[in-house]
Amino acid sequence: MDQPGPIPRTAGRGALRDRLTIPVLAFGGILMAVMQTVVVPLLPDLPRLTGSSAGTVSWMVTATLLSGAVLTPVLGRAGDMYGKRKVLTSALVLMTVGSVMCALSSDIVVLIAARALQGAAASVVPLSISILRDELPPERRGSAVALMSSTVGIGAALGLPLAALVVQYADWHTMFWLTSALGALGVTGVWWAVKESPVRQPGRFDIPGTLGLAAGLVCLLLGVSQGGQWGWGSARVVGLFLGAVVVLALWWWQQLRTELPLVDLRLVSRPRVGLSHVAALFTGFAFYANSLVTAQLVQAPKATGYGLGLSIVQTGLCLLPGGVTMLLFSPLSARISAARGPRITLALGAAVIACGYAVRIADSRDLWMIILGATVVSTGTTLAYSALPTLILRAVPAEQTASANGVNVLMRTIGQAVSSAAVAAVLVHHTSLVGSAPVPTLHGYLLAFGIAGAVALTAGAAALTIPGDATGGTPRARGRTQDPRDEALEGA
Repeated sequence: MDQPGPIPRTAGRGALRDRLTIPVLAFGGILMAVMQTVVVPLLPDLPRLTGSSAGTVSWMVTATLLSGAVLTPVLGRAGDMYGKRKVLTSALVLMTVGSVMCALSSDIVVLIAARALQGAAASVVPLSISILRDELPPERRGSAVALMSSTVGIGAALGLPLAALVVQYADWHTMFWLTSALGALGVTGVWWAVKESPVRQPGRFDIPGTLGLAAGLVCLLLGVSQGGQWGWGSARVVGLFLGAVVVLALWWWQQLRTELPLVDLRLVSRPRVGLSHVAALFTGFAFYANSLVTAQLVQAPKATGYGLGLSIVQTGLCLLPGGVTMLLFSPLSARISAARGPRITLALGAAVIACGYAVRIADSRDLWMIILGATVVSTGTTLAYSALPTLILRAVPAEQTASANGVNVLMRTIGQAVSSAAVAAVLVHHTSLVGSAPVPTLHGYLLAFGIAGAVALTAGAAALTIPGDATGGTPRARGRTQDPRDEALEGA
């Protein structure tokens, strides 16, 4: 579907609403990341507060991961078909309803169901990026997309200290009442300031494809997330992985033979799209290890010889500079992508991430060096995450941007899940007794940093193999012509 220029505004929409479109969408992205993070400080106390086991409580994280992974590509496809603003608003409503349920209940079953509802918010960023493509002229689109991509790290950096402060000084339900109010504000902002895009890909929704993808992803991510607890060689985990291989293979076969598939695999098979997804997988792995390992390292007891014994509030403040850096560096990422191309920005970001982990390996005892290394990793993540959606926007037709970016975010999510499992496996196998409690050794942390740095370099290598703009061109899926605004963006 050709788009001859920026979508015109209706007379009833004032200049204020036009100016608020980007901030409102960015607020939604930050809120999504905050919602995913706020439960972390609660996890140690939730077994006592809910009368449940630690294993049951862990499902408050697992449920969000699984539902987010399944719903992100599904809601992206729904946005392309039925309207991105409509689906974005629905995702924010589900997130807010889940927060209200958490605020009203202490029953673990209700809490897990509520967190599963909140997983719908994982689609906020890809849907928002697609709206920005449809709404903004090329000269504004690059910086807006870069900011939107950075909201994931910004929200995570803000959410941890905010939640820790609330948990420390107020009843834990207060935290969810606060996030409910913020969610309601986000829904109102999108309804008021964001215009519905007329860019659509009409057709029949692929229900068999949706069910197949859901079943395959649940098997895969459940095995990855629970492997450390259930045992990697246990019948349950092995069965889940075998089930994932079989189901996803059948799903792939079905998608190639469906006229209007949930995921256009022919588009994914093109190097500019497929390699971007591969790079997203590795970048998600490298990014997540930073906050995961840093939080554990600085909270380790001083008796270990390397730990700083910080509280959860102090830990959140250590990660806060990384979030601020992501906000400040997102415009730089857009400028580098405009000048050199997003694949160069992605490769540069991956290299910076690796440098950050080199700093962590060089010194993980002094607090200022820990913060410096974590901030360098966050800087590289900003460059990489900002470049990924730009690569997708240049490589797919306008009417498939939400679903394509949804798949890209899914790949990041899988990378983060694998990173969590890998880091846990490394730290479990490198422990020593402090008192009577097993605690990870410094060597275990350094090994985790080394693995994350190596994966970051792999992401950079994958980025450099993506065909450049000068040689690759923008694919024209199924004979559709390219959006002229994207041609102007590529010529920037």
